[in-house]
Amino acid sequence: MEGTAEPVLYHKLQLWEPSVEEEEEEEEAEEETVEPLVPYPWQPQDYARYKFAGLPGTCARIAAALLLLVVACSLAIRQLQARDDSNSDPTALPPGGHTHHSGVYHHAAIISPAATCSHLGQELLVAGGNIVDAGVGAALCLAVVHPHTTGLGAVFWGLFHNSSSGNSTALTSGPAKALAPGLGLPATLPTLHLLHARFGHLSWPHLLLGPTKLAQEGFTVDATLAKALAAQGTGNLCPLLCHADGTPLGLGARATNPQLADVLRRAAHAPTPDLAGEALLSLLARDLGLEAPSTGPVPTLLPALQLPVPQGLLLTTPSPSAGPEMLMKLEAALHSKGPSPDPCPSLLPTAGSLGSSVLATVDSSGSVLLLTSSLNGSFGSGHLSQSTGVLLSNLGAGATPSTWACPLILRGSPGDTEADVLGLVASGTPQMAKAVTHALFSYLAGTQTQQQQGPTGSPRTCGQGTLLQVAAYAEHAHVSSVPKGCCPFQGL
Repeated sequence: MEGTAEPVLYHKLQLWEPSVEEEEEEEEAEEETVEPLVPYPWQPQDYARYKFAGLPGTCARIAAALLLLVVACSLAIRQLQARDDSNSDPTALPPGGHTHHSGVYHHAAIISPAATCSHLGQELLVAGGNIVDAGVGAALCLAVVHPHTTGLGAVFWGLFHNSSSGNSTALTSGPAKALAPGLGLPATLPTLHLLHARFGHLSWPHLLLGPTKLAQEGFTVDATLAKALAAQGTGNLCPLLCHADGTPLGLGARATNPQLADVLRRAAHAPTPDLAGEALLSLLARDLGLEAPSTGPVPTLLPALQLPVPQGLLLTTPSPSAGPEMLMKLEAALHSKGPSPDPCPSLLPTAGSLGSSVLATVDSSGSVLLLTSSLNGSFGSGHLSQSTGVLLSNLGAGATPSTWACPLILRGSPGDTEADVLGLVASGTPQMAKAVTHALFSYLAGTQTQQQQGPTGSPRTCGQGTLLQVAAYAEHAHVSSVPKGCCPFQGL
């Protein structure tokens, strides 16, 4: 067992790492905000530093005042220019700063399927949070804006590498349980709270503020959700995702979920996460005309599975995820002296489509968090709880192995300065696990170059889905996706 891992704590993050000259300018700006721009009262000896010191008293005062006016105007103009630059482009660098390719950041970054949630994750980083805060906050955001792939009724798998301690931890929602026949027990809140309680830095209520506001005040239906609604139909999803005439909401429509907002609000202010979970289960049981279950989900944090490779250490999640099977296939491929394996080798026999949601966060020190969740199909069971706004999964006891869960992290060797940490996580159908296998094999086999935006290049996807790639490389945080541009990212 690994020892207790310490949180990856950040100081207030800056938008760039300043040069020596820029640091001096920032120090001057800080002084301006603390002290008056023109110090007073001035004493005669204060004039000694200026060349006007030999002038008669009145002339000296006028000359000194003019000099101060020029300095003040110069500082004011510089501040206004900096403010204009920041308003026009939040990521703009100051004069003399250096730029990067898209998806490369100095401090930390997050990538997710929804722009709103990536932005929320960035806001948590700016507020002093670490990558766990950003990841958990974004996951709760996705539970609101992408109810077709995730939600409070979903199950989660996660993989976290803590560079400050060197430990790597796997997160699981625990054994699948049924709330009722064909309806899974919701596991999101206790699972994410466990991860945050162990590794987060900001308060739990802080992480729930953004998702609660989105559920209460509304969110815009994006292209991904609109496509899923068009394919699914409304079914039991009204009135949450329907127009007044019963037709599904389309792209750009506004949706609210006030019942879900109430659940999140209660979760934020409950004395313990157990009480919040029990309150949710009681409401769900009342909707279904059942007795509340005696026990809720039992999420766990376990040491990650490990496989030594020449380039470092490969990490993944334990069974019943797809992790162990992928490690076996990767190990066999690396030891094989025959031809290169099929770019999309078979992984696990599967039936049907098990859509899932993924996100990833990374910082420049090498900490990585990969999260993947699923309702066991688009919109899960299709059962919407009217009193909670929660869509339940159809996962129950004896459910099939989580073949959609395949987060992988490669920790570089201690002496490897080229790529410290690489993370890969896939969404979509179980076939996307094949893309992860191929991408990592290509990287380990040396067929990809790292001198590009994405440290693993652009591996081919096997079927429909999304592959997220994050890396800590050359003291920077890198994020990218396949297909390119499918998932918005933000960083600092």
